[in-house]
Amino acid sequence: MRIIAGKLRGTQLNPIRNIGLNTNLRPTTDRIRENIFNIILGGRFGDRLQKKRVLELFAGTGVFGIEAISRGAASATLIEKDPAAFKLIQSNIKITNTSEQITAIKSNAIKLGICKTKPFDLIFIDAPYRKNLGKLALERALEKGWLSHNALVVWEDNVVPQIPKEFTPIEEKRYGNTILTFLKAPH
Repeated sequence: MRIIAGKLRGTQLNPIRNIGLNTNLRPTTDRIRENIFNIILGGRFGDRLQKKRVLELFAGTGVFGIEAISRGAASATLIEKDPAAFKLIQSNIKITNTSEQITAIKSNAIKLGICKTKPFDLIFIDAPYRKNLGKLALERALEKGWLSHNALVVWEDNVVPQIPKEFTPIEEKRYGNTILTFLKAPH
């Protein structure tokens, strides 16, 4: 697993097998991640990355937040509850020397408390597939003030997700078993 573009381009992240703990992570492939960032940076959603605040729910390896920083995001906050995955995120932040721009929070994405910072402009959700956790996390993040008005949400699953009524679907892409749903948060 590597960073695809930007100032950290080519940086190899810590492989999952190297963390020494059991985890059920399912990292997004480089190809799909590259396509996601090409869509975000393609202009049809406006400027959603440069100097923006990024939130990664169910962060796993932290690769979306790190890739966003590499490509010009101002900051990223990574939410992950799994101890092994959290350890991996910390390792990847160290490898990429991004601790001044990235905050890792060991927390359950569906039980977020009130946001104590400015809200986030770009949100990545890659919850465990087929468990409806993405919907619960998105509803909670909205309720607790984590999302800026009209924030862009990029949701990865292997089924079409149940989208909360407050959000507007704007695009869907399929890559094999992976379905990417792009949403706009309410304004």
